[in-house]
Amino acid sequence: MDLDFLTHAPFWIALGQIIIIDILLGGDNAVVIALACRKLPAEQRRKGIIYGTAGAIVLRVILIVFAMTLLQLPLLKVVGALLLVWIGIKLIAPDEDGHDNIQGSDKLLAAIKTIIVADLVMSVDNVIAIAGAAQSSGEHQLLLVVLGLLISIPIIVWGSQLVIKLMERFPVIIVAGGMLLGWIAGGMLVTDPVFVNTDKWLWVPKLGTTDAQGLAEISTTLYWAAHIAGALLVLGIGKLVANRRAVPAPSEQS
Repeated sequence: MDLDFLTHAPFWIALGQIIIIDILLGGDNAVVIALACRKLPAEQRRKGIIYGTAGAIVLRVILIVFAMTLLQLPLLKVVGALLLVWIGIKLIAPDEDGHDNIQGSDKLLAAIKTIIVADLVMSVDNVIAIAGAAQSSGEHQLLLVVLGLLISIPIIVWGSQLVIKLMERFPVIIVAGGMLLGWIAGGMLVTDPVFVNTDKWLWVPKLGTTDAQGLAEISTTLYWAAHIAGALLVLGIGKLVANRRAVPAPSEQS
């Protein structure tokens, strides 16, 4: 096996870039992981974090391999944005009905599923940065991606455990986490190819254009407006649902 690439500076520079990107983007993931696992019993919390992170990492590697192709699929970001809004609302207003009858393993699996789905959706944009950094090294791109993710996993896991502790002390962080998903969803939706590709889907109103790499370019005003609208949408619907569930049924009032 030829290991000469380990002595080449571009390989290590690219690896460093990928690790930095993973850590910076891991902030979002740490919040999602913490939100999904916060209600698990202490003995299951670590399992939820580790298994959920592992599943998300495997899917992220697959995403990176097909990154450029995926970003060109119409309405993929729209569907992803709607998924994130739904997850954000569920985090702000969790469904408590019937939880007494659910076994711990079911809750654990639900938490793992939430982590993987949210990370998968959020990664659609993020993987481009990692794929770009890997391409700068020439060969061994997949090895770079996997190494970078493996090195950053402990940081993301530790970060999510820290966020859980902060949530227990400051519950408002849960609401902020749900709004974060809405914030990301807003940006995803307006940069979907159907809204920015001026050569295709001409029947759809265009909100921006694409650059030489095929990535979305939108105005600063729309950028901020979309993110803020997404965060406020999740907050508004989440609070509305939570308030309705808090009102006792007529049978409970009598």
